[in-house]
Parts: sequence; structure tokens; C-alpha cells
Amino acid sequence: SRSGVALLCSGENGDSFDVCLRLSRDTLTIQKLDVVCTNSSEPKANVSSPAAVLSLPAEKNPSANKNSPFLKHRAVVLRRQAAGGLGLSIKGGAEHNVPVVISKIFKDQVGKKRSNSFELFSPDTSSCSVLQFCSAAESLDWLQAIAANIGELTQESIKMLNKSSSSDDQIVHMGWVCESPENSAPCRSLAFSFLALRGPYFYIFRRPPVSATDWGKPETTYNLYEVLFKVHKLWLAEDCWLQARLFLGLHGSPEQPDGDPLCFSILVGHGQSHTFRVELASDLATWDKSFQRAVFLEVQRVGSKSYMCSSQGSVLSFTLDFGSGFSCSDVTSKAVLWRYKFSQLKGSSDDGKTRVKLLFKNADSNQIEMKELEFANLTAVLHCIHSFIAAKVASLEPGFLCSQSLATHISS
Repeated sequence: SRSGVALLCSGENGDSFDVCLRLSRDTLTIQKLDVVCTNSSEPKANVSSPAAVLSLPAEKNPSANKNSPFLKHRAVVLRRQAAGGLGLSIKGGAEHNVPVVISKIFKDQVGKKRSNSFELFSPDTSSCSVLQFCSAAESLDWLQAIAANIGELTQESIKMLNKSSSSDDQIVHMGWVCESPENSAPCRSLAFSFLALRGPYFYIFRRPPVSATDWGKPETTYNLYEVLFKVHKLWLAEDCWLQARLFLGLHGSPEQPDGDPLCFSILVGHGQSHTFRVELASDLATWDKSFQRAVFLEVQRVGSKSYMCSSQGSVLSFTLDFGSGFSCSDVTSKAVLWRYKFSQLKGSSDDGKTRVKLLFKNADSNQIEMKELEFANLTAVLHCIHSFIAAKVASLEPGFLCSQSLATHISS
């Protein structure tokens, strides 16, 4: 648990006021902070009724503390530049015998995605407010603390749900992300999505599923083994991202583009994709490892997957088998036309539409043999091949999943 002071800026009407933050294990309480004068020479702080409470009911109001950091007096000298204004919002001062509160205002950026602030959204995402702190380090510290509590509570929920679910319907990970719709400008048109990796599916919800009925009404579901997870290259230039850079093992100072810094994409069949953003590098790493684990478990569970295809006018069945590898058989006679292990695949190419060429090395002659196939949904097949091969590699190396890091994906 922890407590502190911040500036709360309302996203609805633009009003701002000082608040006292109190973070417990499962509650974030935001209380409006008022400063009143008494007969004594020193002012005292009065914490009024909660302005907002996230999660469980709020704790009792803390008593005033004259040693609190927001009651200390400081002499401040402001000098106006020759051109332009100060760009500051100043409240209080010696003439009112109350502490002064100063916050910097940037043109056309009041309430905005700054390094010393972050947004708080209501559970239904219908309203939001901005918490602004004295420094980027303090803002990141609070954001990490809140995220850590949310992560622990989420894991508890996952454990409870898994106890009442079958072995084929276990939840690997779930949580909130921001989704950027396709063909939209960076940092615009962001919408919240609740993602879940459960059993054989990757779920996308607009609201967290609470009941069994909710789990049956997602906005979208995809077969895990037909989905490709891709981490975007990270651009972490600001000092406030130093901890994230150390976590990822990155060095240097790449230039900062206009895109979001912490994003991953979900590539699905027929060339469709979803782009999601998270706030912390630890969240990105969690989604990366969780997705690998979910796909690995699902491939092991299904064992094999077959797709209808055609080759030289014949209708065939292309099969991926976790144990034996690739095979192709005639639909009518069921006769196996060819079979190769995963290790025999040496390369592939496709036309981006329906056709793919697979290059295998013959174990006896050491010659490269080409197989050309045509699929109705080529993207899903290619993703499935990727999932099966990755799962096979993971099964051969027990420490594979644990050793995977974001730095490996970025460098490749």
C-alpha cells in the first residue's frame, strides 16, 4: 500500500484539483484535497470525501499531518520570457497563506497520452480522468504499482476460474489493452479491448466476461494455432522508459517516431490483423510469453490439423502432425502421397494469395524436393505451420519458453 498527492484533471470538463491517492492491494481511492486556514500560523490540509474510488469501498479519511510534503513552504521566482506566456497554472500562494501548486500547460495538450501523467478510466470506459505528478519518474512509479496490483488480482481470478474449468478450457492470461483500428492514424481512435487466452481460442471482448454467458458472447474469437503474434519494434528514447529498456536488455538511443512505443499485433486468416497497445514493457513481455505458452499447449492438445488443398487439379488433404510432421494424402483413396518431418522443411515461398511452395530435403538422396499446394485460406495454413514448428522446437528444449525474451524477437 502507498499514498501520495497528484493533480486530477477531468477528461469531461477540463477541471483540475489536488487529490490524495491511497493505493491498497485491491483499491485505489482518490480523495479531493482541500487546504483550510486555522488560527495557528501554519495551514492544515483537509481531505474531503472521496472524489473517486476504484474497486472496493474507500478507507477512512486520514488525519491532517503538518509534516506532509504538500504543506512545506518554498520561495518560487517566475520569469516571463520575452515572447510568449509562462504556460503555467498557479494556485494558492503567500497572499492566501496556503501552499502553492504549479503545473505546466502545453499548447493544445491539456489533458493528453505526457510523461508525468497517465489516464484513469471507469470500469465501463465511459469516462476518464488524468492524474498528473511532479515528475515522469513518480508517474511511472505509480503506474507500475497500480499495474502490479491489477496483475496480482487478475492472476487470482484466473486461478479461481481454472479450478472450475476442464483441462482443455484453462485460461493462460487475460487483461485490458488499447486497440488501434486498422487504417487509423497512430495514437488516434483508440478503443479498449479485453483479451483472453483460454483453451483453444484467442478472445477479444469489449467488456470483461463475468459469467459463463459472457464468455460465450465475445466480439471475436480465433483459433490459437492459426494466429501469429508479432511484437512491434520498441522505440524507448525518453528517460522515463529507462526501466523498460533495462528489462528488455536494450541499449542505445533510437530516434522516436510517431507510433506507439509498446505494441503487438495479432495476424489472422485472410490477411486480417489487430494492433494492441500496453503501457508497460512488463505487460508486453507477459503477453508475449503467455501467447507462446497458450499456442504450445493447444498444439499439444489437438495433435494434428488437416486442411483441404489442391495440386495439379487433384483435391488433397494436407496434414500437420505434432509427432510425425507434414503429410499429404488423396481425399478419395486416403493414400499418403508424401511425408516429411518438420526438420526436413528447408524453405517456402508463396504468392500472398492462395499458392505456397514448400521445399523439403529428401533424407535418402539429400536432394531438395518442391511441393506446390493451393489453399482457400493460405494465411491460416502458414500460421498453423509456424505454430506447429514452434511447438515442436519448444518440446525438444524444455527451457525454450522460459528463455524467450522480447529482445530476441526484436533483433530478429
